[in-house]
Amino acid sequence: MKNKNLISLFALLFLTTSIFAFEQKEIAVKSNSMNKDVLVTVITPEGYSTQQSYPVIYLLHGYGGNHTVWAQGGVVGQLADQYNLIVVMPDGARDSWYFDSPVTPEYRYETFVAKELVAHIDTAYSTIADRACRAITGLSMGGHGAFYLAMRHQDTFGNMGSMSGGLDFRPFTKNWNIADRLGTYEENTRLWDENTVINLTHLLKPGTMNIIFDCGTEDFFYKVNCNMHEKLLQEKIPHEFHSRPGAHNWPYWLNAVKYQFLYFADRFPKW
Repeated sequence: MKNKNLISLFALLFLTTSIFAFEQKEIAVKSNSMNKDVLVTVITPEGYSTQQSYPVIYLLHGYGGNHTVWAQGGVVGQLADQYNLIVVMPDGARDSWYFDSPVTPEYRYETFVAKELVAHIDTAYSTIADRACRAITGLSMGGHGAFYLAMRHQDTFGNMGSMSGGLDFRPFTKNWNIADRLGTYEENTRLWDENTVINLTHLLKPGTMNIIFDCGTEDFFYKVNCNMHEKLLQEKIPHEFHSRPGAHNWPYWLNAVKYQFLYFADRFPKW
C-alpha cells in the first residue's frame, strides 16, 4: 500500500510539473515587410488558458544575440509564471538595432516588432490587446530598441524599459555594426541624430508612458544612461532610473530583469 501511495504521489508531481508550468516554444512569424519568416520564442505562463487574457512583455536581445538568449536558464519563464503574463522574444538579427534601416532596406525590424509581430501575437495568443497591458524592454542593443519602438509607437506600447541600453550610440560610431545600418557617422550625421534614442524624448509627454531603465556603474553605457536620466528630469518626464554596481554582462541582466518585470506587473491594469 505504501509503495502504491508513493507511485501515486510521483505521478501527481509529474502531472503537476508537466501541466502547471510555463511553456516555451519557438514559432516562425511571417514578416511581409522583409519577405521572410522571423524566429520568435514565446513563453506562456503556468495554467495558460484561452478563457483568460494576459498582458505581454516583449523582451529584446542585444548585439550578437538571438531570440533564444533570454529564455536560457528558465529565469524569464519563472517570471512569466510569477506574474501570470506572456513573454515574447523576437530575433532582431545580430545587429539590427531594431529600426528600419535606411541603408539596408532588408532590415525592417521596427516595422516587424512594433506592427507585424504585435499583430500576430494578439491574434495567435489570448492577450490583452491594449497598450496599457503591453510592455517592451531589452538589454544593450535591445534596450535601445525597446525605448526606440515604445517612443515611436505609443499607441502600441504603454510601458517601456531598458537594461544597460545603448541609449545614445553616437559616442560609439565604430562599434557594433551601427554604421552598416545607418551609414558612416561622418557622412550620415543626420541619420544618426534622428535614430538615437536620447534625441527622441520630445515624443514623450508627462504621465503617458511608464518608464524604467537601469545600468551598472562599471558599464561602458553608464554615462549615456545617466545623460538620458538627466534629460528626462529636465523635460519633466516621470521615470525610474536605477544604477548599481555591475558591468555589461549576464549576471547583471538576469538580476535587472526581475526588477523590470515587477515594475511592469505592478502597473498593468487588473482586467
